[in-house]
Amino acid sequence: AWVSSLSMGMVFFCSPIVSIFTDLFGCRKVAVIGAAVGLVGLLSSSFVSTIEPLYFTYGILFACGCSFAYQPSLVILGHYFKKRLGLVNGIVTAGSSLFTVSLPFLLRVLIDSVDLYNTLRVLCILMFVLFLAGFTYKPVVPNTKDKEGEKKGKFKLPPAKKICNFSVFKVLSYRIWAFGIPAALFGYFVPYVHLMNHVKERFGNSVPEEVLLLCLGITSGVGRLIFGRVADYIPGAKKIYLQVASFFFIGLMSMMIPLCNVFGALVAVCLFMGLFDGCFICIMAPIAFELVGAQDVSQAIGFLLGLMSVPMTVGPPIAGLLRDKLGTYDVAFYLAGVPPLIGGAILCLIPWVHERQKLKERSKPIDGETTEKMLENESALVSDMTEKPVKELDSGF
Repeated sequence: AWVSSLSMGMVFFCSPIVSIFTDLFGCRKVAVIGAAVGLVGLLSSSFVSTIEPLYFTYGILFACGCSFAYQPSLVILGHYFKKRLGLVNGIVTAGSSLFTVSLPFLLRVLIDSVDLYNTLRVLCILMFVLFLAGFTYKPVVPNTKDKEGEKKGKFKLPPAKKICNFSVFKVLSYRIWAFGIPAALFGYFVPYVHLMNHVKERFGNSVPEEVLLLCLGITSGVGRLIFGRVADYIPGAKKIYLQVASFFFIGLMSMMIPLCNVFGALVAVCLFMGLFDGCFICIMAPIAFELVGAQDVSQAIGFLLGLMSVPMTVGPPIAGLLRDKLGTYDVAFYLAGVPPLIGGAILCLIPWVHERQKLKERSKPIDGETTEKMLENESALVSDMTEKPVKELDSGF
């Protein structure tokens, strides 16, 4: 369990570093190298016979490779799509839902037939496909660092301020978004981690708990396709209201889990939870493009994912601690619904703040034009005043 937890945490924890490398070397190189590192980590894990080396081979090496391969796949979409960026993100992220539904059954068959180590080697085929896919990433949006390198004829590291682009945090709307989402995620993943144990305690072994995973995976994929397309019709930063709605419903569904005394009601809750989980995930990249622009989107997403790693790691263990103290998951699920509601309320401020920022940016050029015109008028008056005496002198002579 600690190996898998370390792996998931490292995927998000490495995201700020991945964003820096993506800005320096481009999406293609980072994705290809990341997939290669992940392939090496997964393959080496298949030859490990004890648990301790897995902390490095699977928990760190494989996870870091996946992180380096994952983030460029979100950034590269903005190079090709703008009008239908939401739909494209929905289609791309729906692939993870497809594998969430199908991969557990495939893994169970493989482990039963060819054991764990050979199963890891079979999964290396997927990492090799990811390695090949990375070569198709061809950035379209010009990079300022690439331009500087082309002019000088060789690659040179830019200043530290450009490497770590903390200027994205100067954008107030992004700051609210980057801290509001982690605040909501303290309770967001609690149902995904503890739901199966709750079902066993509440209903025993008489119900098929795998159905709940199917419901979450299928409706999450449907939600990504639907809300990704809906986001394309919502202008500007108002897309954030979709995330507000997703946090509101997920928080509400978390609070309803302890109230479900019938398994069918729990299935219905999981259907809604998966639907709005897909909504939250698919519009993350389009919102980042709206708030900071295409040039800074890589590090904007990286910093956000890095901040998300903290609540994702802390929230579920706190819920487990509450269960150990109280003997039931009920209070943990009730409390897990509170952070998404608070985070959603914080995100409601972003469209208003973003519009005010745009108005300020629009007023700055206007003010600059008016001052330039005033200076031109003053220079024209001065020239007229100097020309008149000269003309009078010419006429006198």
